[in-house]
Amino acid sequence: MSDYQTSEPFRVRQAPKRAAYDRETVHAILDAGYAAHVAFVTEAGPVALPMFYVRDGESVLVHGSRKSRFMRLLGAGLPVCLTVTHVDGLVLARSAFHHSMNYRSVMAHGVPEIVPEEEKARALDLFTRRVREGRSLEARPANAQETKATAVLRLALAEVVAKVRTGGPLDDAEDMDLPVWAGVIPVQMTFGEPVRDIAPVRAE
Repeated sequence: MSDYQTSEPFRVRQAPKRAAYDRETVHAILDAGYAAHVAFVTEAGPVALPMFYVRDGESVLVHGSRKSRFMRLLGAGLPVCLTVTHVDGLVLARSAFHHSMNYRSVMAHGVPEIVPEEEKARALDLFTRRVREGRSLEARPANAQETKATAVLRLALAEVVAKVRTGGPLDDAEDMDLPVWAGVIPVQMTFGEPVRDIAPVRAE
């Protein structure tokens, strides 16, 4: 896969060696996540909202109520910064200063577009399939009223960059002999045992 041609203002400046601009890395990080933080600036100040998302090729989709402030503002052309982060480990160093985290992250900038009505059913199906593969074949699909009440926004992956940290602590040479435990405590997301929902008994 080719690299994204991310323009200079949106490229990583702090620890640039950890940056990645190739599609394979960006897609893998996005496909492993469920929640993105979408940040934008309003007249009242900055706002950042956690949003369920799904990658659709070279774009990211988010959805919400058509009447919500979020959808109205962003549908009107407000620029956003969308971020996704996975914490993979807590890095414990011999000095307090060098403690860190291992992580995988993606940051994308741009102006989202409203997904047109004729494409909305497919987009909403992607969200259902993201929850669980095959779920769209089991659950009732959105009806006309529900579809009309929902807006879907598409953010193109153009000004995008991944940033990844791996490995252990980077202690100073003079601290290496300190009697302090140092290393990495792995962190991972796991799924628990499903809890079945019991439908209430309806009165005759």
